[in-house]
Amino acid sequence: MPQVYFLCTGNSCRSQMAEGFAKKILGSDWRVASAGVEVHGLNPRAVEVMAESGVDISKNVSTLIDGDYLMSSDLVVTLCGDARDRCPATPANIVKEHWPVADPAQATGTESEIMAAFRSARDEIEQRLLDLQERVAKKH
Repeated sequence: MPQVYFLCTGNSCRSQMAEGFAKKILGSDWRVASAGVEVHGLNPRAVEVMAESGVDISKNVSTLIDGDYLMSSDLVVTLCGDARDRCPATPANIVKEHWPVADPAQATGTESEIMAAFRSARDEIEQRLLDLQERVAKKH
């Protein structure tokens, strides 16, 4: 069973959204997890916008990178430059992708503007996962 690991700085927004969508889109054919180079806790706005898309991540927990899981992954996706730069070295057989999704937790402005940033990040991550699913399907 292929295994994917989504990494971000704090495992609070983008990587959590990617994990939620991957479980929905890739289904039980994949082992899916997310982690951070730091632990910032699950962002409640990420939970809210994912619920709008029918994906419940409310029980997810922000975790640090697990070296064993990382080294046994088939695909490692970083969602921010910090995670890409600070991710531990991995063997050449592990496919690495970088999805530079803007950090919605850094958004400023009104509550509706901040939520729009979260929705934009969510929608970009969902599209990237749909694209990944299509690429995987073409290989088989």
